[in-house]
Amino acid sequence: MMIFPGSTVRVINADDTYYRFEGLAQRVSDGKVAVLFENGNWDKLVTFNLNELEVINPLVKK
Repeated sequence: MMIFPGSTVRVINADDTYYRFEGLAQRVSDGKVAVLFENGNWDKLVTFNLNELEVINPLVKK
């Protein structure tokens, strides 16, 4: 799985507080990804391991 800065990602680790949240990958290095979550009046930058995320295409509806 390739995650690049600017990719939309979803948290897939069910044990994490941010499970199923979607955000933008900001930085990728050493197997970790900094993800920016923006929601209304708050922004949060959180670091995850690569295996805790999946790349999503926000234009495709299921």
